[in-house]
Parts: sequence; structure tokens; C-alpha cells
Amino acid sequence: MRFMVIVKASKDSEAGVMPGTELLTAMGKFNEELVNAGMMEAGEGLHPSSKGARVKYAGGQGSATRGPFPLTSDLVAGFWLIKANSMDEAISWMKRAPFDGGAEIEIRQVVSVEDFGEALTPELREQEERLRAQVARK
Repeated sequence: MRFMVIVKASKDSEAGVMPGTELLTAMGKFNEELVNAGMMEAGEGLHPSSKGARVKYAGGQGSATRGPFPLTSDLVAGFWLIKANSMDEAISWMKRAPFDGGAEIEIRQVVSVEDFGEALTPELREQEERLRAQVARK
């Protein structure tokens, strides 16, 4: 199973305050443990919402609003994409992440092709597999 671990934004991350050497060192060690365990597929920090945009859709059209956005629980400061055998295993690993001071993460299972059932026709499944292979080659 694949899980996205969403790191919630904070006042500091939204102000563009970058982590110090101590946290970067601890995070590097934690990421290395995830990689060595064969769990980590990706992990990145994100710039503050002041450098982002949101696109809202209505009537078949998209309209964009540029940040910054108010600090709410839906803002994201970073993420990991990990593989784990269960939600419990993902939670166990992420409890070890070197955060403090009220930091919060959210763990969500990534939808797999099997989750779509019959709606994913053989043609759509072939397209999905072809696109994934194409992305993997880049």
C-alpha cells in the first residue's frame, strides 16, 4: 500500500522560515531510515502559499487565485510518499519523524487501480499502466 504523509503548514513555514541545520540533519537521518527500509518513494518540502495558487472550477472553467492564503489546517508545508504494509505501519514510522512544537501530519492511503473496480475498463487500465511506465522512464 502507498500512503501520502502530508505535513501541515505552520506560521513559520508560511513565513518562509527554512529549517535549521539541526532539523535538516534529523530529517536527513529519518529519510535515510525510510529509504533503507524500502519505504520512501518521494519526500519534499513546499514553498509557502504566498508563492502558490489555487484553481477553482465551475461551469467547465477554471479560475486561479494566487496566494498567500490564510493559515488554516488545509495548508501543506511538505509531504512524503511512502510504501507500508498497513496504516498501522505507516503511523508507527511517522511517529518517529523529528517534529516538535505542535507540528501536525496527516496520513492518507493512496488509491490503487483495484479501488476503482469495474469503472476502470481494460482500456483505461492499459492507459494508466502505459502512462505510469512513461513517467518511470523519465
